[in-house]
Amino acid sequence: MLSARSIFQEIVDSDDTYQLFCSIAASGETQGGWENARIAALLPKSMHHLAAKITRHGADEDKHGRIFNALLRKRGLDPVPVPPETHYTMLLEKRGIGLAHDKLRRDEPLTEEDIVVYLAHSRVTEQRAADQMVMLVKYFGDHPEVGRAVTMISADENSHLAYCHEELLRLAAAGHGRRIQQVLRESSLNEIAVYRDVSLAVMGHMGRLLHWPKAKSAALEAGIHGTYAYERLAGWRHMVSLAMPERRGALDGPPTPAPAV
Repeated sequence: MLSARSIFQEIVDSDDTYQLFCSIAASGETQGGWENARIAALLPKSMHHLAAKITRHGADEDKHGRIFNALLRKRGLDPVPVPPETHYTMLLEKRGIGLAHDKLRRDEPLTEEDIVVYLAHSRVTEQRAADQMVMLVKYFGDHPEVGRAVTMISADENSHLAYCHEELLRLAAAGHGRRIQQVLRESSLNEIAVYRDVSLAVMGHMGRLLHWPKAKSAALEAGIHGTYAYERLAGWRHMVSLAMPERRGALDGPPTPAPAV
């Protein structure tokens, strides 16, 4: 019987698929770390109060990249090139989600509008990350090889999501509410399409490495398309609502050290 647990178990059990999975994850997290570091460095003066939190966010993402690379080393594996069609963050940028890299490479201050857009984009993508990590913790939180890593990353993603909610609500109260809602809706609809495409590409690569029969691959593809259809119809609303988190100041203070893996 097909289930998320059984599919991920197959991926973790095979060196080839585990290597690709960790390489994709490490690459995306490392890119996120760079992006947040650049945004923190280019903040407009009116938003310098966010510098420490955005820096912390970037440090967490860098840490996650190191964790996934450490998981590879622990099994005696090296990172492998990430197929372009599986590069979630790169494909998001092509869809206009996230601040363009050419802008981040310049030494020119960002605008308040840029930061509003950045935080709205982050609210959407951090929701995806938090939901995925909750699933991995559910299935692998007690796994001897990856359990500590996924548990820590899940806690960090929850903190990132809380920070996005809190800062966006403050910006909405300061008069940016209409723009925030516009960007949230546009970003969520683009993100679910990218997530569908990346999921299909990743499962395609995994299926070839694991020699899945055509019927199994077809069933997984149908499930991915079904998830997209639901998210396109109604699930996107989960990504655009804003509520003050129970835990305020989730990114105050230094990053949590990475666990030994």
